[in-house]
Amino acid sequence: MVRTREERAGLLALATRAELVGLADACLAESEPPRLLRGPEVGCVSTEVIEPIAGDRFLLGDVLACRAEVELGGSRGWAMRLGDDRTAVLAAAVCDAAAESATASAGAVDALCDRVAAREAAAETAEWARLAPTVVEFEELP
Repeated sequence: MVRTREERAGLLALATRAELVGLADACLAESEPPRLLRGPEVGCVSTEVIEPIAGDRFLLGDVLACRAEVELGGSRGWAMRLGDDRTAVLAAAVCDAAAESATASAGAVDALCDRVAAREAAAETAEWARLAPTVVEFEELP
């Protein structure tokens, strides 16, 4: 499946630390050492949402996030994850750079994204199935 870079970044942000570190190690084994452009930084990010009916935007709150940026094989990789896991965000940035540079590991990055997408879809389906008995259906008036 062809994904945009934003979709890939979102899926890498949802991958587990173990998945990311293992894949990043494989990516690094087949390339030159990466250049660290922005070391892992922890900070707060404002979360804004759009109210679905009126379309009004409002600030939901601040969340703790970590970001990093690397260059690997001439391609830049960037990642941001919720929380303060510096190792996982650096590994995600390496995976993003490997996917951008179209190395042999790019297929493994795509495969990880496929697994994470399937896992998230299954979790969403399970959540909707859990909520289904609580749905209230109204009758139409003639």
